[in-house]
Amino acid sequence: MFLFKLIVSSLLPFFILLVVKLIHYKQTTHSSQEHKNPPPSPWKLPIIGNLHQLSGNQRSLSKLAKKHGPLMLLHLGSVPVLIASSADAAREILKNHEPMFLDRLASSNIRKITYNTKDVAFSPYGEYWRYAKRIVVHHLLSHKKVLSYQKVREEEVTLMMDIIKESYGSSVDFSELLISLTNNVFSRVALGRKFETKRVKKFIELSAMVTGLFRFEDYMPCLSWIDRLRGLDSTIEDHLKNVDEFLESVIEEHLRKKRRESENGKSCMADQEQLFIDVLLEHKEDENTTSFRFEKSDIKALLLDMFVAGTVQTFSTLEWTLSELVRNPKTMKKLQEEIREFAQGKSMVTEEDLSKLKYLNAVFKETLRLHPSPPLIPRELTHDLNLMGYDIKCGTKVFINTWAIGRDPTLWDEPEVFKPERFLNSPIDYFGAYFELIPFGAGRRICPGIQYSKAINEIALANLVYKFDFAPPNGEKPEDLDTTEGTGALIHRKNNLFLVPTSAFE
Repeated sequence: MFLFKLIVSSLLPFFILLVVKLIHYKQTTHSSQEHKNPPPSPWKLPIIGNLHQLSGNQRSLSKLAKKHGPLMLLHLGSVPVLIASSADAAREILKNHEPMFLDRLASSNIRKITYNTKDVAFSPYGEYWRYAKRIVVHHLLSHKKVLSYQKVREEEVTLMMDIIKESYGSSVDFSELLISLTNNVFSRVALGRKFETKRVKKFIELSAMVTGLFRFEDYMPCLSWIDRLRGLDSTIEDHLKNVDEFLESVIEEHLRKKRRESENGKSCMADQEQLFIDVLLEHKEDENTTSFRFEKSDIKALLLDMFVAGTVQTFSTLEWTLSELVRNPKTMKKLQEEIREFAQGKSMVTEEDLSKLKYLNAVFKETLRLHPSPPLIPRELTHDLNLMGYDIKCGTKVFINTWAIGRDPTLWDEPEVFKPERFLNSPIDYFGAYFELIPFGAGRRICPGIQYSKAINEIALANLVYKFDFAPPNGEKPEDLDTTEGTGALIHRKNNLFLVPTSAFE
């Protein structure tokens, strides 16, 4: 009897809360629909709303959209979330009504990992974002700066090729090789030297994973205690400590270097020769600047932002492209024939050659159509709006499902098939003008690193398929190669890509 009373007394607060929530839910649902025309919604449960229907992020959202339409309103706990799953809906949000969708949706996890959104990707639209983006583009990602990194890219690709040559006939972890390549290039051009790939890979992957973790705090504040019970807070804090220690060591290393140069009477390098991190440190120390002065936390946020974009997203595209080519031998052969016919026995495909390789460009477009990373573009509505005939409230969270748009059968013939030929006679590109293909977003908040990513991807893949043939390990058939997607905000392969390389000229 005592045990029964104990259980009842323990559960009573929860049941009271449930009843209050049910009443509140009924009232708010009724009032929100009076004199309004909200977008279609799937059926929902009290308190959790539609959370139980989201088993696989972009895939489950795409499945729901096929039933409820390209503009769909979900309720994740107490939070209204608009899902856009068509090119027309994306155009309305990112172009026709862009000023109302310029803020990025930032979860509590993202706010923590970005030092309270002091990066470019998630900072609120405003003066700080414009200033930070201008610094990042001008000193790291502009067309001129990207061209200046050519020697670094070619050197790192050559080193990767040498490693592969030593492993002829053996199974090679290409995921490890490709992330080492992208990490080494970024570290050299932004920080001046390479850093241990395993350490960098760990904190970058954890950062991508943390940003995709679900927190009750974001959607059902009354259940935020569950986050603490499952140890989420401590997990994130431990991760943030490791990330912060790494970034702190990088910054302190450059501060010591600047102090030594100052003591030795060395003058600063010309602006165009400065490393990205040194530019950020100058903006921190310049007391006469007429704009922002970066704090150390701002510098850390921007460095982490560039690490994730310059390493993980770039590596992910390369990894998916090589996976799809191995799974589709005819496509691989066609690409190899284009490159080998053009290269004519050259020791290496150079960056001057890339603009002439039309099929190579089509291959990357097709990869980005099928495997955009991230697959969901987050936004937040800042004013009440009638969108495509539906009434949307200010504060509604928005996700544009680029993964679903890339597989829309009304836009693409055989959308699930890897077929680069679809782009050979098509003007469609991925620079934000064609909403059928927006893996980098569009409008003012389009990813500023497109040219940077494109340059690494093309030079790496061109030389890989020029010099080597590839086969799955253990006699596996190409069409059976595992392409299971991982989880998180940035979608890459769930399992590492192992292939057996052989020389293409033996």
